Amino acid sequence: MFRARAETFVLAGVLALAGLVCALPALAQSGGGKSYCCTDQTGRHFCGDILPAQCYGHAYREIGANGRTIREIPAPMTAEQRAQRAAEEEQRQKDAVLKKEQNLKDLALLETYADLKDIESMRQRALDDVRKLIVNAETRIAEIIVLHKKFENEAEFYKKKTLPPEIEKGLANTEFESKAQKLIIEAKKKEMAVIQEKYDEDRKRFLDLQHNRGVKSPP
Repeated sequence: MFRARAETFVLAGVLALAGLVCALPALAQSGGGKSYCCTDQTGRHFCGDILPAQCYGHAYREIGANGRTIREIPAPMTAEQRAQRAAEEEQRQKDAVLKKEQNLKDLALLETYADLKDIESMRQRALDDVRKLIVNAETRIAEIIVLHKKFENEAEFYKKKTLPPEIEKGLANTEFESKAQKLIIEAKKKEMAVIQEKYDEDRKRFLDLQHNRGVKSPP
């Protein structure tokens, strides 16, 4: 008995779908040659020469007078889907900007260096410039030490007396300048590390670009 009911249900569905297909040409003719059909979440089919109300919010098909599908219109996106689409579009635009920036950097890199020797030559020049500043600061510190010692020796004569302003000022100034020069040396050593990192990155990117262009570079 159960099997007979199931077969009856299937047959009824087939007949309904066949009737829907047969009705399409008539719907198309009454609607200027087009009809619109959809299937709701329960599996029911709806068609009309204008979009049936039951199709609102669902995917539907636009069907021509010959009964063939002209196009398929997807269901409207949910709020979550719209948010996802917006996030993907935003990321796509960011990626495009980053790619353009990288292309400009790559072009500048290839215009700056002819080969790896150029990179190393520029690296050494940049490092040498900073080393000279460090040497200058170290030389100045040595001079300050001598000058400070001079003021200290003069201050020995005033242990139980008030220091003359020029000696007091000389001691303070030499201490201050010595600290300043030491800070300069510390900053310049950090700058050298930044220079090394910069040219290491340039070298790596240059090799990558040469490889992509099929150019073999020496190790």
